[in-house]
Amino acid sequence: MKVILFGATGMVGQGVLRECLLAPDVEEVLAVGRRATGQQHEKLRELVHENLSDYSSVEDRLTGYDACFFCLGVSSAGMSEADYRRVTYDLALAAARTLVKLNPGMTFVFVSGSGTDSTGKSRSMWARVKGETENALLQLPFKAAYMFRPAYIHPMHGVTSRTRLYRAGYAVMGPLYPVLKALIPKYVTTSEQVGRAMLHVVRHGAPKRVLENADIDALEATGP
Repeated sequence: MKVILFGATGMVGQGVLRECLLAPDVEEVLAVGRRATGQQHEKLRELVHENLSDYSSVEDRLTGYDACFFCLGVSSAGMSEADYRRVTYDLALAAARTLVKLNPGMTFVFVSGSGTDSTGKSRSMWARVKGETENALLQLPFKAAYMFRPAYIHPMHGVTSRTRLYRAGYAVMGPLYPVLKALIPKYVTTSEQVGRAMLHVVRHGAPKRVLENADIDALEATGP
């Protein structure tokens, strides 16, 4: 399969990229973003594109793909709802609308988050915006679309966050991962499990279109 990956320099995207490059049935990964990944691999192609709201000038680079893993995202901390919507809803839909036009047989996977509210009633701004984004993506005529809602993601294999505060948090939480996994397994996963579960839904589908943390881990546990 040929895969497009958005957000390959972020923590989730790094983990997904690793699993894609390791997968024998993934022949190419196109990483799309405002900056290069800094990685070199025979399967990896890069499209550095500044305007993530408009792909009209690069549509010829985005055709012929089987899957898109949209891992691009930011923390809502300190952001207004309008600004958060622009970098969450608007960017995801700009990419998805372009890709569904060019690759209607594609499977689209969007990384949302545990606690996302698809009813629009949540008091949490980020949860409402993520929910609206999920709803809009699920309406597009892709072959299949899945919304991933991981909770705590434990970074593995050298995966790191670009956000200093998050790096500090993971440094504290890292040693506690085995304890958290034992106490609250439904709310703990790893960057490896998320990446493998994404590949699983492209290969085999999933029983639900919105996958919570426990669903993600269950899919990954079934194997490739």
